[in-house]
Amino acid sequence: MILPSKHIKLSESYLGLGGFILGKLKTPSTVDKLWKDFIKVANTSTFPAAHSFDNFILTIDILFSLGLVEADAEGKLKRATN
Repeated sequence: MILPSKHIKLSESYLGLGGFILGKLKTPSTVDKLWKDFIKVANTSTFPAAHSFDNFILTIDILFSLGLVEADAEGKLKRATN
């Protein structure tokens, strides 16, 4: 489920969901706002898969572990500045 495979589409994987999240982080955002943005496009042609909130949080944890996102002083998520 982390990576796409023969039976798992990119949009169904954490990698695909992570790409969506990173795309939305052009400006710092709260987890709640990111989740609402995802719910709007889940199961549409824009993002043809559904994920639970648990998967959403796990994907943010993966992005944080990889050093791709960080929290700012206000607690909002932003892209990491490496």
